[in-house]
Amino acid sequence: MSAGGSPGGGRDAQLKHTGLRPGWTTGACATAATTAAYTALLTGEFPDPVTITLPKGGRPAFALAAEELTPDAAMAGIVKDAGDDPDVTHGALVRSTVRILPAGSGVVFRAGAGVGTVTLPGLPLEVGEPAINPVPRQMMRAHVAEVAAAHGGTGDVEITVSVDHGEEIARSTWNPRIGILGGLSILGTTGIVVPYSCSAWIDSIRRGVDVARAAGLTHVAGCTGSTSEKTVSTLYDLPEIALLDMGDFAGAVLKYIRRHPVDRLTICGGFAKLSKLAAGHLDLHSARSQVDKGFLADLARTGGASEALAEEIATANTGLAALRLCEAAGVPLGDLVAARSRDEALAVLRGAPVAVDVICIDRAGTVVGRSTTAGP
Repeated sequence: MSAGGSPGGGRDAQLKHTGLRPGWTTGACATAATTAAYTALLTGEFPDPVTITLPKGGRPAFALAAEELTPDAAMAGIVKDAGDDPDVTHGALVRSTVRILPAGSGVVFRAGAGVGTVTLPGLPLEVGEPAINPVPRQMMRAHVAEVAAAHGGTGDVEITVSVDHGEEIARSTWNPRIGILGGLSILGTTGIVVPYSCSAWIDSIRRGVDVARAAGLTHVAGCTGSTSEKTVSTLYDLPEIALLDMGDFAGAVLKYIRRHPVDRLTICGGFAKLSKLAAGHLDLHSARSQVDKGFLADLARTGGASEALAEEIATANTGLAALRLCEAAGVPLGDLVAARSRDEALAVLRGAPVAVDVICIDRAGTVVGRSTTAGP
């Protein structure tokens, strides 16, 4: 049974069906290392293994690969296990060094060796900030508060996250191109790395459609990840088995539903990913398709963007930066991307009796673009 009580459906069932082993994000590893280091700083002992709570409630335990305790700081390190995902950070040693700050300082994040710094706008962090994404920051703050409450601390700490050889590893990522310099990003929204083998995951998508149809569902949603899945659940109150974790494989969802139709398909994902679908890409993975800012500029022109704004969009650092420029100017780029994505989806469906709508979200899950529902 799935978490929602439905046999054989939903995100968890898809993962189980692939036979692939999930792993842990750099954000989960940094949180575990931070928890161990702060505990040692307050008690004199490192918990090993150290257990953390993930955003969705799982409680994995992590063995320590490194530890060091001095009078004013503690460092703990976790080796990242990416499971069966071909992740460039698999095997990397993620370290967290925790220092106690004066009362009232709060939690301060620093980029250590191998962790990048944001140098360009358009990311969910301000320029100059360490590339530690919002959800990992939330996780670390929550665990610091928990340790402080358990062991008499104030929770006022400086957390320096580092990754051994991170600057070298980052050359194999998109970080340098989007202005994250000096190393890797500390990432993750669920703490779990979902492994994507193309053939296995596409098979799991097909199985998800089959399960939904067998249950008599007439409305399913293809979601690019856990944030979009949550957004769709909130908007439509769909059962778990209606939620297809399509990841980057928009084409796999559309081609299978073309042959095995349902009355309605909602596609929900991040604005940047869905801008690729709007441009005609059916594989949304960053290694196989890129955000085309020139395309976004042309699309913005159709929504009333001035030539000066269009030029700014064409040279923006990221898709999100382009979106923010349009929002400030009152140009509905999010809606335009959603509508074009819907039209591309309908073209792939080739007249199959399926109505389609598209929802674009930002990293926080806020809806930034939405199409009307259309079909044959």
